[in-house]
Amino acid sequence: MDRMRRTGGESPPVQPARRQRSGHAPRQDRLLLTMPALLETSLPLPLARRGKVRDVYDLGESFLFVATDRISAFDVVLSPGIPDKGKILTQMSTFWFRHFGDIENHLLETEWESFPSEVRAHDELRGRSVIVRKCRVVPVECVARGYLVGSGLKEYNETGKVCGIGLEAGLTTASKLRVPIFTPATKEESGHDENISFERMCAIVGDDLAAELRDLTLRIYKRAAEYAETRGIIIADTKFEFGIDEHATRGNIIVWIDEALTPDSSRFWPADRYAVGKNPPSFDKQFVRDWLETTGWDKASTPPELPEDVVMKTREKYIEAFRTITGDEPVL
Repeated sequence: MDRMRRTGGESPPVQPARRQRSGHAPRQDRLLLTMPALLETSLPLPLARRGKVRDVYDLGESFLFVATDRISAFDVVLSPGIPDKGKILTQMSTFWFRHFGDIENHLLETEWESFPSEVRAHDELRGRSVIVRKCRVVPVECVARGYLVGSGLKEYNETGKVCGIGLEAGLTTASKLRVPIFTPATKEESGHDENISFERMCAIVGDDLAAELRDLTLRIYKRAAEYAETRGIIIADTKFEFGIDEHATRGNIIVWIDEALTPDSSRFWPADRYAVGKNPPSFDKQFVRDWLETTGWDKASTPPELPEDVVMKTREKYIEAFRTITGDEPVL
C-alpha cells in the first residue's frame, strides 16, 4: 500500500497519404481542418499530472479529469490526435460507470452546467471532462482476458502460460478461454507496461488487496461481457484501474477509477464476424496498432505519423463502438 501514488507505458520510410491532383485539399484533409484534435490543455489551475491521454487538474477536494484527443499505441503517444476521441472516451466511461451503479467509482460530477465557473470558462472541455474524487492509485493495472490475443497470445505461444497461468494446449489467435483470467500488469509512467504474475502483484500491493482486485476485475468483466453480447459485441479483454479512498468513517474503500471499458482500454469485436484463428475486425485502437505493424516501425524510435485515412477511420470506429454499446449518439 505504501507504494501507491496519489493522483485523480531503423524503420523504412512511411509512404505519405495520396493527395488529390486538383487544387482542393482531399475531403479527409478538409475534415481534419474543420475538426481539429485537442492535444493538450493549459488551464489556470494546478496541473496534477499529464498522462498519455488525460490531463488532470487539482481542484482542491477533487480532480478535474480532461480526456484529450491524444492516442497512444505500444505505450507511445502518436501524432496527430483523433478528433473527438476524448469526448467519446469520457462519455462511454460515464455510461459504464452508471451501468454498474453498485460498484464504487470515482465520479463526482459529469454535468457541465454544475462544473465550477473557472472550468466552464473553457468551453473546449465540454463533453470531455469529469470531476472525480481523489484516491491513492493502486500501482497495478488489472486486466481481464476472455480470449487469447495480443501480448497474452504472444506469451502463450512462447511459454504455454499467460502471466503465470497455465492454459490448455492447442489455443490460437482469438481462442475463447474456458474461463476468463486475471492478468495484472505494472503501471509505468514511461516505457512499456509489463505483464506480471498474480504472486508479484501480491508482493506489490499485499495479498488481501490483490485478491479483492482480482475478484472485482473478473466480476465486472463477466457482467460487461454479458451485456455487450446483447449488443452484438464481444469484449475480448479489458483493463481496469483502481484506487483507495481513505474515507474518514467508512475506512479504506476500493474505487474504480480512470476509464471504463472504452475503445482505448478494451478490445471490442463484432460477434457476427468472430472466427477462431484470425484477428477479427475491431471497434477500438487495434486498428491503429495493426497499421503501425505494417510500417516497419521498431517501437523504439520516433513513430511514423498517422495518415489522414487512418485518423478518420479510427474516429469512425470509436463512434461506432459508442453507438453499438450504448444505443445512443455521442455528444460531439
